[in-house]
Amino acid sequence: MIKKLFLFVLVFQLTSCTELQQVIESSGIGVTDIEIAQGLRAALDNGITNQVVDLGKVDGFYKNEMVKILLPQELQKVDRALRDIGLSSLADEGLRVLNRAAEDAVGEAIPIFKEAILSMTFQDARDILMGKQDAATQYLMRTTSTSLESKFKPIINNSFKKVGADKVWNDVISTYNKIPFVNKVNPDLTDYTTQEALKGVYKMVAVEEQKIRTDIKSRTSSLLQRVFALQDNK
Repeated sequence: MIKKLFLFVLVFQLTSCTELQQVIESSGIGVTDIEIAQGLRAALDNGITNQVVDLGKVDGFYKNEMVKILLPQELQKVDRALRDIGLSSLADEGLRVLNRAAEDAVGEAIPIFKEAILSMTFQDARDILMGKQDAATQYLMRTTSTSLESKFKPIINNSFKKVGADKVWNDVISTYNKIPFVNKVNPDLTDYTTQEALKGVYKMVAVEEQKIRTDIKSRTSSLLQRVFALQDNK
């Protein structure tokens, strides 16, 4: 027994520098670190495929109440004022084009997420698996938010022009600012929409993460089943 223990420790030490060979037994279920990393990567890929891709479709934001971009607080009074004077259609269009711009930008998230997933170390994977219920989402936020913001903002700015959001909001703001006795507004809608689009992306990743952590039927491969059994038994 002592010899076996000594051999295990020796092998562990020799292989710790070569993570590809490292094997760890947990909760009586033999799963290698390679499999844990593969399982986590597969789970995150599922989250991107099942949720984030849908956000990039027409109405992916606009008709998804979980992530639909609403007006910033300073523009809610604009929305009410326009509706009060019979311009509900203009107010509705202003809201729609904000969401269209976000939908246009989301496609840029996928390659950035893929890169973060591929860069995940074995320790990252184990920490995520055995961590909190949103550990994978938090990992992606830490490793992708800066890159996503820098990608999203120019796309959303260009998308405003492509989908006509700049013209719509020029009309909305100019119409509102002509109403007697109102305080004029001039919000930075590009920055606001960028931040809201980022929130929506991470929220939908979190939805998929929660599903695969709690719903066994969502573990659609034997690898996912074995890897997440470690989490279930922790």
